[in-house]
Amino acid sequence: MKRMLFRLVAFLSFFSLLIIPSQSAVSSIDLGSDWLKVAVVNLKPGQSPISVAINEMSKRKSPALVAFQSGTRLIGEEAAGIIARYPDKVILEAPVSFKIDDDSNGVVYYSVEELLGMVLSYAVNLAESHAKVSVKDSVITVPPYFGQAERKGLMQAAQLAGINVLSLLNEHSGAALQYGIDKDFSNGSRHVIFYDMGATTTYAALVYFSAYNAKEFGKTVSVNQFQVKDVRWDPELGGQNMELRLVEYFADEFNKQVGNGVDVRKSPKAMAKLKKQVKRTKEILSANTMAPISVESLYDDRDFRSTITREKFEELCQDLWEKSLIPLKEVLKHSGLKVDELYAVELIGGATRVPKLQAKLQEFLGRKELDRHLDADEAIVLGASLHAANLSDGIKLNRKLGMVDGSSYGFVVELDGPELLKDESTRQLLVQRMKKLPSKMFRSFVHNNDFEVSLAYESEDLLPPGVTSPVFAKYAVSGLADATEKYSSRNLSSPIKANLHFSLSRSGIISLDRADAVIEITEWVEVPKKNLTVENAAASSLNVTLETGAKNTTEEANENLQSDRGTSDASNSTVEEPINVDVITEKKLKKRTFRVPLKIVEKTVGPGASLSKEALAEAEAKLEVWDKKDEERRRTAELKNNLEGYIYATKEKLETSEGFGKISTSEERQYFIEKLDEAQEWLYTDGEDATAKEFQERLDALKAVGDPIFFRYKELTARPAASEHAQKYLGQLQQIIRDWETNKPWLPKDRIDEVSKEADNFKNWLEEKENEQKKTSGFSKPVFTSEEVYEKILKIQDKVSSINRIPKPKPKPQKPVKNERESSAEKKKDSDSTSEKSTAESAKSTSEPDAPAKDDKVDPEPKAHDEL
Repeated sequence: MKRMLFRLVAFLSFFSLLIIPSQSAVSSIDLGSDWLKVAVVNLKPGQSPISVAINEMSKRKSPALVAFQSGTRLIGEEAAGIIARYPDKVILEAPVSFKIDDDSNGVVYYSVEELLGMVLSYAVNLAESHAKVSVKDSVITVPPYFGQAERKGLMQAAQLAGINVLSLLNEHSGAALQYGIDKDFSNGSRHVIFYDMGATTTYAALVYFSAYNAKEFGKTVSVNQFQVKDVRWDPELGGQNMELRLVEYFADEFNKQVGNGVDVRKSPKAMAKLKKQVKRTKEILSANTMAPISVESLYDDRDFRSTITREKFEELCQDLWEKSLIPLKEVLKHSGLKVDELYAVELIGGATRVPKLQAKLQEFLGRKELDRHLDADEAIVLGASLHAANLSDGIKLNRKLGMVDGSSYGFVVELDGPELLKDESTRQLLVQRMKKLPSKMFRSFVHNNDFEVSLAYESEDLLPPGVTSPVFAKYAVSGLADATEKYSSRNLSSPIKANLHFSLSRSGIISLDRADAVIEITEWVEVPKKNLTVENAAASSLNVTLETGAKNTTEEANENLQSDRGTSDASNSTVEEPINVDVITEKKLKKRTFRVPLKIVEKTVGPGASLSKEALAEAEAKLEVWDKKDEERRRTAELKNNLEGYIYATKEKLETSEGFGKISTSEERQYFIEKLDEAQEWLYTDGEDATAKEFQERLDALKAVGDPIFFRYKELTARPAASEHAQKYLGQLQQIIRDWETNKPWLPKDRIDEVSKEADNFKNWLEEKENEQKKTSGFSKPVFTSEEVYEKILKIQDKVSSINRIPKPKPKPQKPVKNERESSAEKKKDSDSTSEKSTAESAKSTSEPDAPAKDDKVDPEPKAHDEL
């Protein structure tokens, strides 16, 4: 209970972490081998700014499954729904390619990028349904052991799904963000290990949390940060390993129960049913010491029922418990830390709920309690959503948490080509393991021919799962030979260099971005001399000749001297006004650098190669066809449900509600019921394979008969209610007009008369219509409707409101009245003042016209006083 309250408080604290303008929304996607989770960051009234999106079954996680059956594509819950009956139609873990039998086109192959694109498209739909706005920006989490091929493939899958990937975030970094966002590390740093065992993989990541001081608005504040120090994994150990032990155990037990050489393993359907029930049995064992299992018609119409104890389950998985400690031990070994130096070991991942696993970890760590402050299922996706908010343009975190994630692999660059000798310069370490993401790298080497560049994992002992060769990318670099030939006749000051520019992206993908040739040439160039006068012109000319030395011919030197002498003589003829030399140059030795861009062509082949532009366009077209099919299928299902719902709801109203006899004849109702019965029969026979258009046409036909009946039925009570409301308002209006005449005499009389006239007209209209309605049969169309009444009332109310807004006029300002004594005194004072001013101005004009008079003063205006 305390843990749940802690999580709730921490989650609610997110409200203060975000600044979200307008309707911006971003998402995070935790794409696991079994489950898919989506979190959305969005500002919406009544909704938490960070929340986990629910699927069509109101669940917070969805099966990461794709299935193809009878020309239909199923994703998520729909795919999980057929796994027991059609296990061969459901893709559990996407292989390199997958073959299906399409009804119209025969056999179709789907790449892993296409299959992942379908799942990610489903995730986008969940995010947008939850946020009620478009959500294209997303952070996708990946396990730390993902190599370059998996990361590139996932990026292309996201492109097919229409996602703008802000980052591929390592899962442990997402958990670290969720852990550290609401904590204060200014009082001390800490080492925390995040131990994650999911469905198929296990890893342990060491993260160092600390704080640093920064200036914000002139004040020193403490900012939290974390750095991923190391991560180790076992990509083949997870909760599924435990489930498979149970599946094998129960399969043997069933075979013994049946006997006669029966082997349930030969039936894919039976094994799929058994696996589905085993998942539940394992979950029950996490909270109980014994769990049952029950499978109806497991094989050959035979039911299977059994039980298993937790002790037996732990015995079946005996070797797995020791394996589960290996990633944790390796992290401690390579970091040099001791167990007691760890602040916490946080458990995440669904499989960490298994009691025996927790006991083994407690025993190894020497702790009575393990740290489980994070939600085992949702910590990663919630932490990734914080990262998405921080990276997006429209949403920013109000509370900072610096993150230094690192590359799970080290990378080397290898060069190969004609006349390129293999040495230390041709194979260099490019990225150290756990290097900060993102980063830029630069390498330079001397060469004069075209060459190839290969990128490879640093160590063959640490390769991504399934990878046999360390080389994962190849590039052909051309243009260096042409540059060498072009500039070889020039005076090269140094050998030609090839510069290579690499980048390690925020998504952990390394690539060769740019290459250029650097050519440095030393040559003599003529440099103009500035500000040369007669006295130094000849000397300067001689200096040019001396500096150039043997490089200049005798003719060049003589020409320079001749030119200088002529200029000197000309200048000596005019002594008072020296003339600058127009053009005098000197030759100097200059170094010039040329950078020539080189052409890069990727030559990666095999599993590490990305889809070509053509293949990507073809994949987009295939997925677009499926999207249209799915949209039509959803629309068809929606219209079918609408038709079915209308039939049942209408029948119930006609059978149970009173009053239909007043507004419809028995023949009319009977005809309508017959039409409803016909539509219902069609719905469950020929309508099973009907199109959306056909469902809509059937529904429209029924509504054409039923809408007039239901309209009259509604008006049977709505019209009298509207009339009563109108009469009541007309009475109130008379009081409003009397109040205007008494309390607001400034209101225009013509406006008030206009309202009164319109009220009288409305009253007369209503009386006339009511009298006419009384003479009309209830089976006929109403003479007037409740809607007409309300519209006329609203029109009058609008005029009343506009009159009420007319403000009271402001009183006109009046000048204060003065008594005669004050007036005569002021007149005399004004006269004296005018006389003195005239005298002063006269004196001023005759004596000092430009100087102001010292005694020239102006009396201030008399202040106005309100009369008492």
